[in-house]
Amino acid sequence: MTSTDASPAIAPPPVLAEVVRSGFTEGRHRGSLVLLAADGSVERAIGDPAAPVFPRSSNKPMQAAAILRAGLDLSGERLALAAASHSGEPFHLDLVRTVLAEHGLSADDLQTPPDLPLDPVEAEAYLAAGHVRERITMNCSGKHAAMLAVCVRNGWDTATYLDPAHPLQVLVAQAVAEAAGEPVAAVGTDGCGAPLMAIGLTGLARAFRSFVLAEPGSAERRVADAMRAHPAYVAGTRRADTWLMSEVPGALSKMGAEAVQAVALADGRALAFKIDDGSARALGPVLARALALLGVDAPVVARIGRAPLLGGAAEVGEIRATF
Repeated sequence: MTSTDASPAIAPPPVLAEVVRSGFTEGRHRGSLVLLAADGSVERAIGDPAAPVFPRSSNKPMQAAAILRAGLDLSGERLALAAASHSGEPFHLDLVRTVLAEHGLSADDLQTPPDLPLDPVEAEAYLAAGHVRERITMNCSGKHAAMLAVCVRNGWDTATYLDPAHPLQVLVAQAVAEAAGEPVAAVGTDGCGAPLMAIGLTGLARAFRSFVLAEPGSAERRVADAMRAHPAYVAGTRRADTWLMSEVPGALSKMGAEAVQAVALADGRALAFKIDDGSARALGPVLARALALLGVDAPVVARIGRAPLLGGAAEVGEIRATF
């Protein structure tokens, strides 16, 4: 018996990275990627970078720009932290508490889910010290502190600051669409509870490009400059975003959950990609290869791309890019 209403087969995304153990390919990571030339044109596309994705925390620079547009006067480390997925190191948590206190708020006002530090080393130390999961320890607490602070600044309701209809979140949606140069395709809820706007990877790369090329003094340029001047506050001392922004002059870099990454270079070259299965272990090799294709020649690229596989205590393979 045959069916006339069967859906046409959809080709899977291309392989971006493979897992090679002892010379045997034991796994593959598929996804889509786009590289933009300095003039903003698409230099290379793999998969379907026009298809909408949830950029997750790669949207944070746009969220921070919306906070500035709404009138909150942030700069330096505070602004970098507003765009952060921080590691939960003591200096991150101290500054979150400071930002909250400066606006008459406390960690109890945060609506982030209780969590451990994002960095495994910090999480082990945190647990060893007898601590439990807290809202402030969640990696998005810097963004949430800034969101609450701008609500206080404008007299907006702080209890509903994560509602998509809240004035702040309406501004965020506008900032995302403007930076990406395309309409928001869908609105969901991020892991931290904040509204999450879907755009294509090409739009995400355009957004990062627009931030590094924005006029000095604009909200977008202020966010980019703060992130690049204080990269440890954007990520942490053991994170690829920090390394890249510290060692490649003018680079703006931000990862997102479910294996999303966006980078823009000072001259407007940019990239964005998503690993389809959400595996973060493929991020480094794919990012390093994409940077190399954009012409970035710096020791940090090899450091980011190194993803060894162990057999016992010995290195027996690697995760490597395939494009």
